[in-house]
Amino acid sequence: MTNKNLDPSFISVKRLGHIAIRVEDIDRAKSFYINLGMQVIWDDNDWCYLEAESSKDGLALLGPGYKAAGPHFAFHFTDKNEVKILHNQLKKEGLNVGALHDHRDGTSSFYMKDPEGNWLEMLYLPSTGIPSNQKK
Repeated sequence: MTNKNLDPSFISVKRLGHIAIRVEDIDRAKSFYINLGMQVIWDDNDWCYLEAESSKDGLALLGPGYKAAGPHFAFHFTDKNEVKILHNQLKKEGLNVGALHDHRDGTSSFYMKDPEGNWLEMLYLPSTGIPSNQKK
């Protein structure tokens, strides 16, 4: 897997938006990060997503049973077309990228590994942000 010919003009990374970590006890981890001032945006049985209020930087907590993704970091984009172009360009360059998926929260993304084997996600995040599934 090489990227010797990637054209940097098509890449528009503006923000490292979130990291996802594996946790053994989702409730214990969630409580810890809430006590640090993070707010729960999305809460499910085996994972949750929290954000720092001022920056909107995110942290996904992946419980032991969560299988849809593993630990990773994500670049956020506010233009869905940028993610589509990036996906197509990376595939054209011969890089192994996963399918582009639309998610139930209004985001779209694909996963891939960097040349060092780290998982990353390229995520379209609507300008309105990720809608919370929490009652306010």
